[in-house]
Amino acid sequence: MHLVLPFASSLSPAAHQAAGALTLPHLQSLLSRCRRTRHDGDELSLNTPHERAIAQALGWPAVADGLLPLAAHGARADGLPADTGSGWALLSPTHWHVGTEQVSLTDPAELGLDEADSRTLFDAVRPLFEDDGWRLHWGAPSRWYVTHPSLAQLPSASLDRVVGRNVDLWLNTHPLDRPLRRLQAEVQMLLHRHPLNEAREARRQRPVNSFWLSGTGAAPTPPAAANLQVDDRLRGPALAEDWTAWADAWRTLDAGPLAEAERRVRAGEPLQLWLCGERCALQLDGSAAPPRPWWRLWPAGPLDLAELLGAL
Repeated sequence: MHLVLPFASSLSPAAHQAAGALTLPHLQSLLSRCRRTRHDGDELSLNTPHERAIAQALGWPAVADGLLPLAAHGARADGLPADTGSGWALLSPTHWHVGTEQVSLTDPAELGLDEADSRTLFDAVRPLFEDDGWRLHWGAPSRWYVTHPSLAQLPSASLDRVVGRNVDLWLNTHPLDRPLRRLQAEVQMLLHRHPLNEAREARRQRPVNSFWLSGTGAAPTPPAAANLQVDDRLRGPALAEDWTAWADAWRTLDAGPLAEAERRVRAGEPLQLWLCGERCALQLDGSAAPPRPWWRLWPAGPLDLAELLGAL
C-alpha cells in the first residue's frame, strides 16, 4: 500500500498554528512505528514533493525538475492512449485574475465547469493548436491534454505551485516554450468575448480566460500494478488558505485512511506513507522499525506534530 498525502503542511504561519491544535492519534502511532526518511527539496522547485513521491512510488527513473510525466499518467487514467515516449502535457482551463500588482491563477476546481461548457470551450480553442501541429485531447471538464514532440523536453511548473500565486514567477523561459506563449495569447483573445464566458459573468461566475500547462514529459512505460493511493482532501483547503477546513480534513484522514494504515502496520503488512509539504516529504516505511540513530534527532517523549509538519 502506497498512500501519498499532498499538502500535509504549508509554509503559511496560519497553517503551523492550525497544526499545533491537531490531535491525530493514528498518525502519531504510525510515526512511532515506521522507519522515517526525509526527502529534502525547496518551495521553488517546478515539481512538488507529492509529485516526486508519486514518481518514486510508480518506479519512474529520475528526470530533470519539471519533467515528471504526470500528464501522460493522468491521460491514461482518463482513458486516453499515451504511447510510450510521446510528449504530453496537462492543459488546465483556468481563470487568470489581473490585480493591481500581479496576475494570479485560480484553481480550476473552483470554476465549476460542467462537461457541456468545458467541451464548448475545448472545441473553440482546439483549432488554434491543431493549426500549429499540436493535438488536443479532452479528458474531463478541468483536465485537457495536449501532445507534441517538444513536450518531452519542455519543463513546466506544477499547477499546484501556481494556484493563488503570481504567475510571472512560474512562466517558462525555455526556448521550446515560445510557440505555447504565442498560443496562450491567441487563446486569451479568443476567450475574452466568447459567449459562454459572457454568460458566466452574467451569472457572477469567473470566466475561463486562459490555461496552465503542466505535467510535461515523455510518456513512461506503463508501470506494473501498484497499490498507489493519492488522497488530496487537504489540497483544496490548503490552496484556499482555509486552515479550519484543512484541520478538519486532517482529522477525517486520521479517522479513516490513517487508521486503516495503522491497522495494516500492526498486522505486519507493508506500508509506504508519504507526508508531503511545499518543500519536503517525509516517507514512512511500515515494513521496518525506525533505526535507532534517527531518534537522536528528536527530543524524548511524544513527537511535536506541529514541528514535524512545519519542517515539510
